[in-house]
Amino acid sequence: MTTKQAWAGFWLLALIWGSSFLFIRIGVEQVPPFQLVFLRTGIAAVGLHLVLALRGQRLPRDWRSRGDLLVLGVVNTVIPFALITWGETRIESGLASVLQGTAALFTLVLAHFAFADERVTLRKLAGLLVGFLGVVVLATRSAAPGGVTSDAVGHLLGQAAIIGASFCYGLGGIYGRRAMQQRLEPTVVATGAMTVAAVISGAIAWLAPSLGGPAPVGLGQLTPTVLGAVLALGLVNTFGAYLLFYPLVATLGATRTSMVTYVIPVVGLLLGALFLGERVDLLLILGALLILGGIAIVNLNLAALARWPARAPVKVAEDG
Repeated sequence: MTTKQAWAGFWLLALIWGSSFLFIRIGVEQVPPFQLVFLRTGIAAVGLHLVLALRGQRLPRDWRSRGDLLVLGVVNTVIPFALITWGETRIESGLASVLQGTAALFTLVLAHFAFADERVTLRKLAGLLVGFLGVVVLATRSAAPGGVTSDAVGHLLGQAAIIGASFCYGLGGIYGRRAMQQRLEPTVVATGAMTVAAVISGAIAWLAPSLGGPAPVGLGQLTPTVLGAVLALGLVNTFGAYLLFYPLVATLGATRTSMVTYVIPVVGLLLGALFLGERVDLLLILGALLILGGIAIVNLNLAALARWPARAPVKVAEDG
């Protein structure tokens, strides 16, 4: 993937992931959280395995690589997907998309210690602070009177769940880049991690009734709107997004790829306004401008960056 292709993928990924919160909010109206996670990861896992087969690739058989895929499946998929899905049973989809913007902050700190080429500079710090200010502005708007209808405790727990998911995404992005640098090709990483996530979330959804949780619902019981949201989550927002995500990390780096989380709140809030009746006001516009400004500061001259020669792809380290 060239740098120019990576930046095109960056904006497409922002649109895809920004719409996820709308589809999740629709889905949890009828589908228990872990079942929704299983359905979206299961659909994505099947699609990714087909991609591997068409490319003549397969999942690794050495235990070290399998361990990497297990970690990524749990840390970067199962836990954050479950936290976001459960969180959206307590808070609005727009607020959830805003709170996930904190993932960039977690990634910045973690990448500083993990990679020599991802050190925090004054420019990066300034951009992240500006972007975070935009997140705060949008969060203030979402917390305005009439924006949240859940009780205070449930609302607080819902926010904490989304922030916890953001930390997992930051950690998973760093771990994923290190794994790709050392051994694994991006599509293999995505396929393996999604397969692990589908198996684990499916088992939890099946066991949930015996543990006092909600029983899975039959697909025939879902309304067309909810069923369409579930299919979109699996095919587009998970399968399609993960085909993009890992190559972007390998090309742009963990910190720059994580900046997609600054665009997600804009997309999420706009979709919420269009389809869920959320307000569009000056705070929304100000927050969007600050978020996009933060991205511009971190990356400085995007036009010049897009004209740079393509970076060499990350090589998979050979054993022994």
